[in-house]
Amino acid sequence: MSTAHVTGAARGIGKAIALRLAEDGHDVAVSDLPGMAGELDATRQEIEDLGVKAVALHGDVSDAPSVRRLVADTVAALGSLDVMVANAGIAQTKALLDVSPEEYDRVHAVNGRGVFLCYTEAARQMIAQGTGGKIIGAASIAAHKGFALLGVYCSSKFAVRSLTQSAAQEWAEHGITVNAYCPGIVDTTMWEEIDHDLGEINHVEEGESMKAMAAGIALGRVSTGEDVAGLVSYLAGPDSDYMTGQSVLIDGGMLFV
Repeated sequence: MSTAHVTGAARGIGKAIALRLAEDGHDVAVSDLPGMAGELDATRQEIEDLGVKAVALHGDVSDAPSVRRLVADTVAALGSLDVMVANAGIAQTKALLDVSPEEYDRVHAVNGRGVFLCYTEAARQMIAQGTGGKIIGAASIAAHKGFALLGVYCSSKFAVRSLTQSAAQEWAEHGITVNAYCPGIVDTTMWEEIDHDLGEINHVEEGESMKAMAAGIALGRVSTGEDVAGLVSYLAGPDSDYMTGQSVLIDGGMLFV
């Protein structure tokens, strides 16, 4: 039985990924910040209802000791770590000239350092197990193109893309593949916050910013967490064994690169 860990799994894309991996037959550890305890436990219960084992863990991906505990507690509860999904992330919508150094550091602490810590701690565990593994990170269309008013967020996601390429090269000899998923506009709380902030900056009604961005999606709709989870299911499974170092767009046809 394979064991997966999904960070930022209390809701949104992370929850959808955790449930999909459970449907695929993985035992699943889900983690999020302590303040998300209620929602995270609900995710754990839904996973167990699918007939696999689950554990809910609390931690901060930007803190190295916390990430070490998340990995250790996953192994203690479920026996191994075979799939790590570094999903946790935050957004910021602000003109670059208005961003403080502290705000820049906060975004990169979660989106950049958090992914780095999850990647490296998972790799250490997988190397010790000697059975390979799948490491998967949350990137974004913002890892392929910079967007105005999302500059710091974009820079953090470009970091995930480059880290994914480097890690894939370093850990291939251990049978570990490293890939990332790159959603576009997703119907989640994060994108509601981005829409709200863009609306305030551009003086437009709530919902109008997302509507304008969604107009450029070839498939004609914003995505769901389940759309993204389908790609992660592939990256976590055997059909992707010969794929590594890639940051794959799952955006309904927004970017063509």
